[in-house]
Amino acid sequence: MFKRFLIKQAMKSQLKDVPAAEQEALLDLVERNPVFFETLAKELQESLASGKDQQAIMTELMSKHRDELVKIMQKQ
Repeated sequence: MFKRFLIKQAMKSQLKDVPAAEQEALLDLVERNPVFFETLAKELQESLASGKDQQAIMTELMSKHRDELVKIMQKQ
């Protein structure tokens, strides 16, 4: 419960321009497979440290992990 609150607050600060309904949908995806999203976040941080563009990194990561993302999204 407390972990969900912390994740939600962190996501809200990062997604402040995203509508609340979409924020909730993203939070739900993260809650379904938190380990996957932790790994994704680590990969993002490592790539950002190397100086790559964030949008390019996200496109690359989404392509790399496309199958896993589809599985998570289909478990509604």
